[in-house]
Amino acid sequence: MIQYIIRRVLYAFPLLMGVNILTFVLFFVVNSPDDMARMQLGQKHVTEQAVENWKQQRGYDLPLLWNSKAEGKEKLTQTIFYQKSAGLFLFRFGISDSDRRNIAADIQQRMWPSLAVALPTLIVGLLVNITFALIMVLFRNSYLEHAGVVLCVVLMSVSSLFYIIGGQFLIGKLLRLVPISGYEGGFSALKFLILPVLIGVFSAIGANVRWYRTLFLEEVEKDYVRTARAKGLTETRTLFRHVLKNAMLPILTGVVVVLPTLFMGSLIMESFFSIPGLGSYTIDAINSQDFAIVRAMVFLGSVLYVIGLLLTDISYTLVDPRVRLS
Repeated sequence: MIQYIIRRVLYAFPLLMGVNILTFVLFFVVNSPDDMARMQLGQKHVTEQAVENWKQQRGYDLPLLWNSKAEGKEKLTQTIFYQKSAGLFLFRFGISDSDRRNIAADIQQRMWPSLAVALPTLIVGLLVNITFALIMVLFRNSYLEHAGVVLCVVLMSVSSLFYIIGGQFLIGKLLRLVPISGYEGGFSALKFLILPVLIGVFSAIGANVRWYRTLFLEEVEKDYVRTARAKGLTETRTLFRHVLKNAMLPILTGVVVVLPTLFMGSLIMESFFSIPGLGSYTIDAINSQDFAIVRAMVFLGSVLYVIGLLLTDISYTLVDPRVRLS
């Protein structure tokens, strides 16, 4: 297993480098350093001298990918790509282009509100979805199952934006049970987290319940389930003691792979509810054309996704002893 993990880690380096290059190229195809400077300065009549000063202060006065005027290794090192990418693999994200804040410090501060929303949504959603899926399998081939499938299709056909706006209007404005948006630290954050967590769980019920139901239906037709019934076990005990246990491998795959990405937050959810997490942090950086933050967040998201895939492979060996990594 150690050799497998080392090999996967080595494979990740060219992948992350490719993601970094693609991010760099796509960003500067849309915006030149001059466009970024004019937007950041925010003045109606920006002088060329002001633009050049802004670029020089942030290192955007260098060539993008290749310095034809330099010699030797300086052709690459004296470029914007090298200067902005050299510290990424050491997690040295530098400072933002807009307000000159330390990006690493911002990430450490903003990841906690993102986790406060994402972690309860994942846990509550997992319990709710598995419970509903087991109930549908328990009453399979009945009107209850057919109605549940229709309801799941309806729920998954509605955009998540509808749930967010509808939840804010109904629960936040009409019923006034919780605030519509905002965030506070400590235990005061609870009242601001209830609505986003509920909406996050409810909006994912349709797709997840259908998926878990499919997994459980595949298991209930296998020989070991028939053997369990023949021994006199009730249908409920068979589902919870055997079917659920043997269906944990694909369920665990879906859970483990998203665990590292919980730090990244939800772009739409955090923006609508004004939660100062990493999702809204990324959206604000895109709107303000802050390449330093966008590059850091894309790279961090790629690293976390690679870690999630590796943890998924390792978790297979923990759930199923027959699985061997080689």
